[in-house]
Amino acid sequence: MANPRIPGFKGEYLWELEIAELQLNAMADAIPPERYSWRPTPTARSVSEVLVHIATGNLGLLDMAGVPAPHELYGTLDEQGVHRFFVIIMRNQELGRSITTKADVMRLLHSALVVGRESFTAMTNEQLGAEGPFFGEHTTVRRVYLRLLTHMHEHMGQLVGYMRMMGMKAPWPDPLELVEAQWGATNR
Repeated sequence: MANPRIPGFKGEYLWELEIAELQLNAMADAIPPERYSWRPTPTARSVSEVLVHIATGNLGLLDMAGVPAPHELYGTLDEQGVHRFFVIIMRNQELGRSITTKADVMRLLHSALVVGRESFTAMTNEQLGAEGPFFGEHTTVRRVYLRLLTHMHEHMGQLVGYMRMMGMKAPWPDPLELVEAQWGATNR
């Protein structure tokens, strides 16, 4: 992954996206396959449903940004506007219930993350500044991509909570432990 750092908003966004991708993939990989069906309550999404929701939610957002939803997941979408978005949401719900194995979930997550990164990288500043409707508001494609990143972080937080409830730690160094180790080493 390690994108070369490019200047400006695009470079900064790709850097943040890379961090989110690394953490999401690390969590998806760290959770054992038998825990993919785990959910904290009967009405909450399972681990697999959260990961599929992240992937398919991002694909839905990308569709709004002009990157067509993949035919292999959504078939032919002739609908436009709000109706198209609702069709995608309903299909996403079906995908969340049908894609449940760790291997299938990770494959979908990986492909959705690649589409998001590659489509953003290919966008020109003019394309990012293009305006259109988004959840009943008039906004830019750039904002849709910001929402995509926010969506990933929102559900990564949910997964961190799930991992803690399952007795697991997030699969990256705890920043507090690093600070305490450094602080303690330099102040002795």
